[in-house]
Amino acid sequence: MTNSTPPQAQRVATTENVVWATADKFLRNVVEETEYGDYILPFTVLRRLECLLSDTKAELIEVVDALIEKDTPVRFIDAEVKRRFGLSFYNTSALNLKAIAATDDHVEASVLDYIAGFSHNIADIWTSFEFPRLVKKLADANRLHAVVRHFSTLDLSAEAMPNTAMGDLFENVMYRAFDKKGKAAGAFYTPRDAIKLMVDVLFASDEESLTGQNTTRSIYDPTAGSGGMLLVGKDHLTELNPDIEVNLFGQELMDSAFALGKADLLIQGGLPDAIRQGDTLIRDEYADRQFDYVLSNPPFGSDWDVQYKDVLEQSKTPGSRFSHGLPSKSDGQMLFLAHCASKLSPAGKAGHGGRAAVVSNASPLFNSDKGPNAIRQWLFDEDLIDAIIALPTQMFYGTGIATYVWILDTNKEAERKGKIQLIDGSGLWDPMRKPMGDKRREMSEPKRKLVHEAYKAFENADPAISRVFTKEDFMFRDVTVFKQARLATAISEEALEKIAEHKNYTDAHAEIIRGLSDVAWNDLATVFSQRCKNAGLKAPIGLVNMVTDALGVQDDAAPLAVDRKGNPVLLDGWKITERVPMSDDLDDHMAREVIPFAEGAAWDESKAKSGNEIPFTRIFYVPEEPRPLEEIDADVTRLMGELAEMFQAVHNDA
Repeated sequence: MTNSTPPQAQRVATTENVVWATADKFLRNVVEETEYGDYILPFTVLRRLECLLSDTKAELIEVVDALIEKDTPVRFIDAEVKRRFGLSFYNTSALNLKAIAATDDHVEASVLDYIAGFSHNIADIWTSFEFPRLVKKLADANRLHAVVRHFSTLDLSAEAMPNTAMGDLFENVMYRAFDKKGKAAGAFYTPRDAIKLMVDVLFASDEESLTGQNTTRSIYDPTAGSGGMLLVGKDHLTELNPDIEVNLFGQELMDSAFALGKADLLIQGGLPDAIRQGDTLIRDEYADRQFDYVLSNPPFGSDWDVQYKDVLEQSKTPGSRFSHGLPSKSDGQMLFLAHCASKLSPAGKAGHGGRAAVVSNASPLFNSDKGPNAIRQWLFDEDLIDAIIALPTQMFYGTGIATYVWILDTNKEAERKGKIQLIDGSGLWDPMRKPMGDKRREMSEPKRKLVHEAYKAFENADPAISRVFTKEDFMFRDVTVFKQARLATAISEEALEKIAEHKNYTDAHAEIIRGLSDVAWNDLATVFSQRCKNAGLKAPIGLVNMVTDALGVQDDAAPLAVDRKGNPVLLDGWKITERVPMSDDLDDHMAREVIPFAEGAAWDESKAKSGNEIPFTRIFYVPEEPRPLEEIDADVTRLMGELAEMFQAVHNDA
C-alpha cells in the first residue's frame, strides 16, 4: 500500500519530530517538562533565521562592516541591506550554530556573541524569550553543546521548508509546547479551528472586492499573542487572491507571547515591526491608523484596575475609543471590543469598509452595568454589529465556558444594514482525539462550512441556527407593573380605632361609619362625605382618606378599586418589572403578555428605564419534549420489580 501523504507534508511531520526530539534527548531531568517549549521554540526560530540568511551572509558582513567603518547611521545600513539583499533583518556575526557545535569550548559565550550579531530590529525577540537565561541554564547542566549541535543539523532553509511548511512546523511545535503547559496556553494562543471560522466569516462579504491585481489589505490584532490570527488571516486572503498584498499589524503585552508572535511572523516572511510590544489599553501603538480587518481574542474577565487611570483619562476625549462607556474594572473585555470597533476603516467611496471578528465570553452580550450598556448602545446606533456567532463550549485551551465571535462592519451590505444576525454554532463540533487543556472539542471544516453558509444565506433558518433581528429587538424598556386592588368595605373595631386617631373624628362620625357596611368600596368616599354633610359634620379630605384606607380589604370578588379621583388603587406588595422590547408597542405588549395573567395590571411608561441586551441563549432555546407518562410508568414498574427481587434475595440469604 502506498503512502498518500504529500512529500512536503511528510517532510514537515518528520522535521517536527526531529525538532521535538530535543526534549527527550537533552532537556529531560534538566528543566521541567512544562518548560520544554520555552527552550525548543527559540532554538527553532534561531535555526530558521540562520538558514534564511546563510546564502548571502558572507557578502552581507562585508557590506555592513564597510558601512560601519564610515560611521553610517543604523537606519541607512538597514536601508542598504534591504536594497542589496532584500532582507529586513540580518546577522553580522561570523559564527553560526554549526561553527559553534564544531568545538565544545566556550559554547555559552559563542552563542551569546552570535545572538548579539542580529540586527537591532529583532533584538527584542531574544530578550523576550529570555534567551541568555535559557542558554546559561543549559550550559550549567552541560547540555548546551548537545542542543546547539542538534539544531545545527536541521535543514530549515526556504527551499526545504517554504513559508507555509515552516508555519505548519512552528504551529506543531507551539501546539506541543502548549500541550505541556495545559491551561497556560489559553493566555496567548487561539486554536486554529476557531481562527479559521473567524476569517471565513470575516472575509465572506468581501470576496468579490478581494480579487484582481493591485489589491492591498491590512489586518490588525491588538492582542496578537503568538500571531496566529494574523497569519491565518493572511493565508486565507492569499488563497482568495495569490496576487494580493497583505500587511500585518499587531500589538502584544506579554513578553513570551510577543517573542513567539514576532518570531512566527518573521520566519514566515513577515516584517520585523509587524508586532509591537505594549499594553493596548494604555497606549495604542497604531493610534494614527485604521485597518481593513481586525482580529482579536482579548482576555476574558481580565481585571484592568492597573490601566484604569490611563483609560479614564482617554475616555474624557469625545469620540475617542473609550468615550462611549467604561465597564467594571473586573472585566475589560468590552474595552477591547470598543477599541477594535474604533480601529476599523470607515466606509469608502468604493463601498469597502473595515470588518472585525472579536472573541468574547457571554458577559458582553447582556452585562447590565451602565458602561457595557452604553457601549452596546453605541454599537447599535452606529450599526456596527453585523453578526454574533456562538461557538461550542470547550473550544479554547484555558476555558471551557461558552464563547462568541462578534462580527463588526463599518459598511454592511445593503440587505444587512440595520440588521443583526445571530448564528448558533454551539452544537457544531467534533470531539478531539486527544484533549489539550480545556479544549476537548473542535470545529472541523464541514462544521465551519455550515456556519459560513448560514452567514451568507442571511435568513431565519430552519433548523434554527440563524436568526435575523433589528437593533430595536435588543433594546428594551423595563416597565414597573403593579396590580390593581379589588377592595370591599369591611367595618371592624380595629378600623374604627385607627380612624379615631384623626383630630376631627367624633362619636357621630363613628355612627355614620357603622352604617357604611353595605356601601361598595369605590363609592365609600362619596357616600361618607355626603352623609357627614347631611348630618352637619366636618369631613376633611384627611378623614375621608383614613376612612377609605381603614375600611378597604382585598376581596378577589370585588370590582377593581379606584380612588375618589378615578385613579387605580394598587395592591400593596405586588410589583413586577416587565421587559418590553423597543420593537413592541407598549400597550399591545401588555395586553398580550401581562394582562391575561394579571387582570388589573397598571404601569407608568414615563418611569420606564431603557437598556439593551442580546439574550442569545434564550433566543435559541428549544425546550425538550417531556417523556410520555407511559414510558415513565413502565420504568417505575420495572425498577420496583428489580428492587423487590433484590429485597427477596437478601431475605432468602438471611
